[in-house]
Amino acid sequence: MNTIPNRRLALPGILAVVAIALATFSMPAFADDIKFKLSGDMEVPPVATKASGEGMITINPDMSVSGKVMTSGLAGTMAHIHIAKAGANGPVVITLNKNGDNGWTVPEGSKLTADQYQAYKAGELYVNVHSAEFKPGEIRGQLMPPMMAPKSSY
Repeated sequence: MNTIPNRRLALPGILAVVAIALATFSMPAFADDIKFKLSGDMEVPPVATKASGEGMITINPDMSVSGKVMTSGLAGTMAHIHIAKAGANGPVVITLNKNGDNGWTVPEGSKLTADQYQAYKAGELYVNVHSAEFKPGEIRGQLMPPMMAPKSSY
């Protein structure tokens, strides 16, 4: 009995499976670009303020972090990325650099640890901007991974 014709029929199927597997596993991992807003009502406890802010933070698969935050209505004294879920306060992960009167940037070379990256994936990182009036923080914005974030108005 000749089995060569069966092998010829199976070869395209095998090649298709290999091609799909290669495409799936060789796709580049993409960075998460997180756009977010900061407000006093997100602070813990909430802060009555007219101050606000907007930010764009990029977290790459290699756990490197970059980005900036712009604020208005406050004289910020410090800004940080912290680790904690919404509704809770937590320790500083990255201290942001002041850039002008209302801007903050993530220092070049900033990187999360593996535990901090997992916390980010769980929606447990936030940006906090402090002021002289509200030393623990005047405005806050939670960093939600794109798959967890609600549809944005951006």
